[in-house]
Amino acid sequence: MTIYQFLLLFLLWVCLPHFCSPEIMFRRTPVPQQRILGPRVPRSDGKILHRQKRGWMWNQFFLLEEYTGSDYQYVGKLHSDQDKGDGSLKYILSGDGAGTLFIIDEKTGDIHATRRIDREEKAFYTLRAQAINRRTLRPVEPESEFVIKIHDINDNEPTFPEEIYTASVPEMSVVGTSVVQVTATDADDPSYGNSARVIYSILQGQPYFSVEPETGIIRTALPNMNRENREQYQVVIQAKDMGGQMGGLSGTTTVNITLTDVNDNPPRFPQNTIHLRVLESSPVGTAIGSVKATDADTGKNAEVEYRIIDGDGTDMFDIITEKDTQEGIITVKKPLDYESRRLYTLKVEAENTHVDPRFYYLGPFKDTTIVKISIEDVDEPPVFSRSSYLFEVHEDIEVGTIIGTVMARDPDSTSSPIS
Repeated sequence: MTIYQFLLLFLLWVCLPHFCSPEIMFRRTPVPQQRILGPRVPRSDGKILHRQKRGWMWNQFFLLEEYTGSDYQYVGKLHSDQDKGDGSLKYILSGDGAGTLFIIDEKTGDIHATRRIDREEKAFYTLRAQAINRRTLRPVEPESEFVIKIHDINDNEPTFPEEIYTASVPEMSVVGTSVVQVTATDADDPSYGNSARVIYSILQGQPYFSVEPETGIIRTALPNMNRENREQYQVVIQAKDMGGQMGGLSGTTTVNITLTDVNDNPPRFPQNTIHLRVLESSPVGTAIGSVKATDADTGKNAEVEYRIIDGDGTDMFDIITEKDTQEGIITVKKPLDYESRRLYTLKVEAENTHVDPRFYYLGPFKDTTIVKISIEDVDEPPVFSRSSYLFEVHEDIEVGTIIGTVMARDPDSTSSPIS
């Protein structure tokens, strides 16, 4: 075949439509540039004529996957320009699937596929073709290698690697905050049509969340989502091929989203006034009771510190913050005396220790309560007027003579009789 003929055939192949026929791409097996000798033809001048090598003639096709017809699927035709149609040539096929998946009519060069082919299992097949003389069994064409490419149909739905995803996002996040990205894959050919072009949409979870159609990134869609009102959300995402158009195949996945806590709630005392009682005999350091402010937040966002900020008992009592229970323990700071004072008033403050500057506008993140402490009387023993007495008495004094007097009093307010 001359260069001119080859170029002409190539241009014809480029111009012809290829939408319904198998595409066969091929390259020749490298062979030395030489001429194949034919029968010697004597000339009148005694020289011998040599016939030039001729080439293959190919019909270019591609093969669609998942053929469902009852007959073998036609792939294409191999033809040598030396084939005169008299049956003297025999076509031979070898390579991937030759003789099993692909068969060739040795007389006509027609190639058929014997069964349905799945492109996702194998996207192309490399085969070799040769034409030989039936009588001499000698090749009339050099062996050539070509590829049968399997073109895709949309027979695979998008799939997510996980059936259920778990994600979290801080409460009170601004609209558009990224939560998580989910990605589906489609086994169809991404280079052929829209079979593998996936578009994401949200089937469940609106109006709280949205998903970017092209990327699968899930974002918050409502402002001021409060964990204290609702903590758990379930979002269902659909991935649909064919660019999301009608008729595309789809797959879904579920994303469980948890709102994590931020410090957006101040502590609050459940009561404006708290009453406690303590015995006047309680030693210094005695815990007389506790106060507790509640915080709707969790973890460190709910931690508080207690202090006494005012009152007439600031010198007599102290308060300690119990970290484990988040209570304020009120203790005796100085000895108490019922007869001196029977009631003390304290103003106690509870304040968050970890305040988020973003939520200052929701503050102040502290609260106060009034604690009234009643001192209870204890039946105290009588108290002598002196710690010791000295009396002088003459010897030989008569029995029954008064030599002196000792005095004691009852310190309690009841002034019980003393004997």
